[in-house]
Amino acid sequence: MTSAPHTEHRVEDLCPAGSELYARALRDGWVLRADADATPCLVDHGLLHPAVEDLGRLEPVAPSVALHRLLRVSESRIADERRREERLAETFEPLVRIDSRGAPATGTPATMVISGKERINQAIEEAMSEATRELLCIQPNSNYHTQQGENAQAVALSRDQAVLDRGASIRTLYQHTQRHLPLVFARYERLTGDTQARTLDEVTERTIIVDRTVAFVPANKDRTLALEIRHPALVEYFATTFDRLWRLATPLYPKAAPQPSLNGITARQRAIASLLVEGHTDAVIADRLGLNIRTARVHIAKLATTLGSESRAQLGYLIGQSGILDPPG
Repeated sequence: MTSAPHTEHRVEDLCPAGSELYARALRDGWVLRADADATPCLVDHGLLHPAVEDLGRLEPVAPSVALHRLLRVSESRIADERRREERLAETFEPLVRIDSRGAPATGTPATMVISGKERINQAIEEAMSEATRELLCIQPNSNYHTQQGENAQAVALSRDQAVLDRGASIRTLYQHTQRHLPLVFARYERLTGDTQARTLDEVTERTIIVDRTVAFVPANKDRTLALEIRHPALVEYFATTFDRLWRLATPLYPKAAPQPSLNGITARQRAIASLLVEGHTDAVIADRLGLNIRTARVHIAKLATTLGSESRAQLGYLIGQSGILDPPG
C-alpha cells in the first residue's frame, strides 16, 4: 500500500512525518538521504542538509539555529510589507483627495470587478473577518468530492468557525445532489454555533452575502472574475432572493426523510420532467440540477419507462398528461 503523496506546506506547519524524521536526525546526528525522499519539506526549509563527508547522508540543522534564521526572514518580510504600505499610502493619498472632491454627495458604494481566484478569496475573507450578524451562502454543485474541494473545505471550516464565534449565524443553500456527500455532513458536525443548511433542485450561481452589506457573485463562467457589490439596493435584492429560496428549501441537517414518490415518479424525476417540458437538452438539465450528464440520462430513461414513452416528443406529452407537475392538492 503506497503512502499518501507529500503536500507542500509552510515551515510553521511542519507535517507529522517531517517532524518525526527531523527528531530522529537530531537524536542520531544524521539520516539517510533516501529516508527524506518522502518528506522533502525538511530539505526545502533548510532543516536538513547534505553531510560533507557522505553525500548519502543528511545532517540536521540545530533547531535554535533554524529558528533564528527563520525569524530573521520573517522580520525582513514584515519590514518589506511595512515599506510597501508606506509607498502605497504615499501613492494613493493625493488620488484619494481628488476622488473625494469629485465623488457624488450620496456616497453610493461602488460595484467592483475582482480578477483572479486568489484575489477573490482574499476579498471574501476580508469581508467575512468583519462579519458580526449573518453570512448567507449559495453553493451550487460544489467540488467537495475532489481533493481540491477537500482542501478548500478545510480552509473554509476555520474561517466559518471564526464567524460563528463572533456570534453571527451562517445559512447555506446547496443543491439536492449534495445531500449525500459525507464531507458536507461532516462540515456541520464540526462547526459549533448558529449554522443551518438547506437544499433545492436548482439554485442560483454561487453567492456570498456578508451582514447584508456586501455581496460577492461570479462575473464569468469559470469564476476567475467576481463582482464585489456594496450598493445597498443590490445587496438587499440578493438577500431577499436568498430568503425566498430558503423558505422553499428542504433542511439538510439533521437528515430529512426522502420525499415520497408520486405514481412511481421520484422528486428528482419530477424536477427533470419540469425541465424537459421546457425543452432543455440533457446537458442543460444535468448542469442546472448539479448532475453529471450520464446520471441525468439514467433518470430520463427511468421516467420514460414509468410513463410508457417511446420517444422524446411523446415523453413531453405524457408528462403533461400524467399530472406529475400539477401543484399538490
